[in-house]
Amino acid sequence: MECYFKKNNIKYIDYKDTEILRKFLNPHGRLLARKRTGVSATNQRKLGTAVKRARFMGLLPYIER
Repeated sequence: MECYFKKNNIKYIDYKDTEILRKFLNPHGRLLARKRTGVSATNQRKLGTAVKRARFMGLLPYIER
């Protein structure tokens, strides 16, 4: 599996782009593991930071029921 961000030439993972961030969340709102998504280690860390920022700004929920 190739990294989604490298394949689509995305250099910066933006916390405001919630459509992309939701692809990497499970139905409960938790971040999916690298094994399931195929994201590189560097981009997984950036993805986690972006999700946390989006949650803090109210763009993503902390939990989904």
